[in-house]
Amino acid sequence: MKAAIQYGIDDIRIESLPVPEIGPGELLLKTLACGLCGGETMAWYKTEPKVLGHEPIGEVVEVGRGVTDYRIGDRLFVNHHVGRIDSHLSRRGHFTRDPFYKSTRLDPGGVCEYYRVSAQHLAMDTHKLPEAISTEAAVTIEPWSCVLSGLKVCHIQPGDTVAVVGAGFMGQGFVHLAPLFGAGKVVALDFSDWRLARARAFGATHTINPASEDAVEAMRALNRGRLADTVIVIAPFAAAWAQALALTEVGGCLHLGAPMPPGESWARDGNAAYFDQITVTSRYSSDHTDTYSFIRLLEAGRIQADAAISHRFALDDAAEAFALLVAARESLKIVVYPHGVPAEKQGVA
Repeated sequence: MKAAIQYGIDDIRIESLPVPEIGPGELLLKTLACGLCGGETMAWYKTEPKVLGHEPIGEVVEVGRGVTDYRIGDRLFVNHHVGRIDSHLSRRGHFTRDPFYKSTRLDPGGVCEYYRVSAQHLAMDTHKLPEAISTEAAVTIEPWSCVLSGLKVCHIQPGDTVAVVGAGFMGQGFVHLAPLFGAGKVVALDFSDWRLARARAFGATHTINPASEDAVEAMRALNRGRLADTVIVIAPFAAAWAQALALTEVGGCLHLGAPMPPGESWARDGNAAYFDQITVTSRYSSDHTDTYSFIRLLEAGRIQADAAISHRFALDDAAEAFALLVAARESLKIVVYPHGVPAEKQGVA
């Protein structure tokens, strides 16, 4: 089968790999579509060559011995990492920080023609997709479940003002889902007017471009002189984190939505850190409870995921798709179709 192998940020190669063989309790899925993740542009995050992509949606084509809950033809979402129940971190709700979580993965990845699903994946985080959820919308389940997971720890109270610093695909998710957690005003901040326009389409009540106006003054002007109750920062830079902190009201919450590279420091004034009573939160990835909740919201029509798909590529064009992701300009969710872009999706913006 064909697979897109990532050797580096500017080195994506289409190579031939054997179709995975499945064992008892496992499934083989045909990859219908796979999203590309901004995390894959972080050179420090993954260094070894690997199959690109970890946001696939697949169709069952082979069922292993002993599997009774899934049949050939079922369309599935399977989370790329899955947790376990019986560990200290898992029992305390930190499934994704248990080392076991990252030891699991889809074989061999997402941007390939077929992938193997292990018995542990089936046991923990596999979902049949209802017809009401399109394959393209389903591509957002993994990344925007991470958004939902983050919002769970943001301490949003009904009517709160929520600001999102960075309006790429993940930032758009925080903008779009924040009202489901009780947000009143939702303010998107980005240097791109194109992204700010998309944020308004996803539900932002206000937008601020820090390149053309003072962000703190603009926030106070639209929020009765106050700063935001919750600020979510997606941009993984110290300057962006400092901007986000400056936008956070006393007693509020600052949520770190993406990591900075290892070794980079972020300093706070110790006196202010005590008296401002700002809670700093973070949340790595999503677990089985997050994906289950997100799928239910998606099926109920509460999330307009299809609107987040901006570009579609065939597998042979995966390098071009990844270059667009790295450029981070006028794009949101980029989807690769390993068996060809469906005719009805070709040329659709």
